[in-house]
Amino acid sequence: MPILNVKVSAKKSPELTKKIANLLLELTSRILKKKREVTAIAIEYVDHDAWVVAGQLLSQQGKNSFYFDIKITDETNTKDEKAQYIKEAFEGFEKLLGNLHEESYIYVQDVRAATYGFGGLTQEYRYQH
Repeated sequence: MPILNVKVSAKKSPELTKKIANLLLELTSRILKKKREVTAIAIEYVDHDAWVVAGQLLSQQGKNSFYFDIKITDETNTKDEKAQYIKEAFEGFEKLLGNLHEESYIYVQDVRAATYGFGGLTQEYRYQH
C-alpha cells in the first residue's frame, strides 16, 4: 500500500504521466513486492525555471530532474531491494526524461506499521487481524 509523491521537471502531459505511473508501478510491484491495486501515485510537474540545483536553474543547465518519495511499511523490504529499486528508478527516469541531472533524488521511507495505513486502518491492525 505504498504512496508515491513524484515531482518531475517536465511539461505536463497525459502521456508522460502514464509512462511515469507505469514505470513506478512496475518497479514497485516487481522489486518491492507491493500490490499494484493499493499503490497510489501523485505526480506534480515543476517548470525548469522553478527547479534549482547547485544555485542554478535547470533551464540554465539544460538538464532535467525528478524527485520522489515512497512510503512503505517498515521491515517489509531489505536494503538490497531498496538499493535495486533506487538504481532502476533512476535509470527509468533517465530513459523517460533524458539529460538527467545527477542530483535527482529517490527517498524510500520506512514507516511504522502502527502509524501508517489506508481505508481508516493501520498496517499494524491489518497484520494482527
